[in-house]
Amino acid sequence: MPTKSQMLFDNARRLMPGGVNSPVRAFRSVGADPIFMASGKGASMTDVDAKSYIDYVLSWGPLILGHAHPEVVEALTRATETGTSFGACTPREVEMAERIVEAYPSIERVRLVNSGTEATLSALRVARAATGRDKILKFEGCYHGHGDSLLVKAGSGVATLGLPDSPGVPQALAQLTITVPFNDLTALEETFRVHRNELAAVIVEPVVGNMGCVVPRLGFLQKLRTLTQEQGTVLIFDEVMTGFRVAYGGAQQLYKIDPDMTTLGKVIGGGLPVGAYGGKARLMDLVAPAGPVYQAGTLSGNPLAVAAGLKTLEILRRPGIYERLNSLTEKLTNGLAAEAARQGVGLTVNRVGSMFTAFLTPDAVTDYASAKKADTSAYGLFFRFLLEMGIYFPPSQYEAAFMSTAHSEGDVAATIQSASLAFAGLRP
Repeated sequence: MPTKSQMLFDNARRLMPGGVNSPVRAFRSVGADPIFMASGKGASMTDVDAKSYIDYVLSWGPLILGHAHPEVVEALTRATETGTSFGACTPREVEMAERIVEAYPSIERVRLVNSGTEATLSALRVARAATGRDKILKFEGCYHGHGDSLLVKAGSGVATLGLPDSPGVPQALAQLTITVPFNDLTALEETFRVHRNELAAVIVEPVVGNMGCVVPRLGFLQKLRTLTQEQGTVLIFDEVMTGFRVAYGGAQQLYKIDPDMTTLGKVIGGGLPVGAYGGKARLMDLVAPAGPVYQAGTLSGNPLAVAAGLKTLEILRRPGIYERLNSLTEKLTNGLAAEAARQGVGLTVNRVGSMFTAFLTPDAVTDYASAKKADTSAYGLFFRFLLEMGIYFPPSQYEAAFMSTAHSEGDVAATIQSASLAFAGLRP
């Protein structure tokens, strides 16, 4: 007898490409069919077949407070009672802008949009307008949304599907995107030498999340800041994943770097569809209607997303939130590493704050090439075993996992115990 998830997926494949609305949901790289979720509460989700899972995906990061946090739900409920959409200015958009500017000193002006992809595309347009240059530099394995210019050696779902580039991207446009390995100072310096004064922007995930969690080497981000300043290149920190996640002020607070522009994602909407891009006033004042660079969004600053986001940011400012998040994540990652070692399984765990990845490889993972050495078949087995045990890890080796304030010590202990059994099944 098929499960409800299986029946839904059979129907979905007749109606949607691959049966999903985003590729990584298809579970292909882990050798499974997708699970359809019915509800979420705290650190757990429950599927349509009434099975519950401790969730470490958290809507791909933004649910830092967990599912259906009662204060966020209350804020949303109040917002729906006064109107769900206006297509006009609202007071709380201004309040959200104030919160973002307060948290990120590098952001002097900010524009709300509807997704991380919109944010990165808009930031690049501003950078090109400001510099009069066309070329951009990105890093192999970093994913910045599905814009044409950015689907060159991207990570995340593109890596999962084995597509280094996407068909449909014009070759002429792809040639304007230069890629170098993340954390490679020599390649970075050589690229700036070869393309001297030609790069409009460098866009980077300061802590990579879309080839799995990869940590910047000491001095790498600082060198990037120095080179971009020397050549008048706009430095864009893509903090869609790290913003308000690794610290309240994001990775730029953690590593003490002052980028020219920053993109933010759905954590500022409490997990609802929203994004933002912002930066120095001299750049953001180029955006219409203040300047000539056109960018618009009918539903930008949607009152529901803003209401949920403001409540989320208010809670994140409370004492001890990040300390507990980081401590609990460290306990989990240390436990995973210890159990893998005990079972003789090669595992590398990368972590920054409350984001992490368990790579099924004994070797250090510092860039896209080393991430691809992970045993994706073994990860598929690991994922399926944990899923059976009620633990929901990312359905791809190339995605980061996350902790929320809703997770408990008991959740962590149960996860480590289940992982130990999974590692036993992977023992050479």
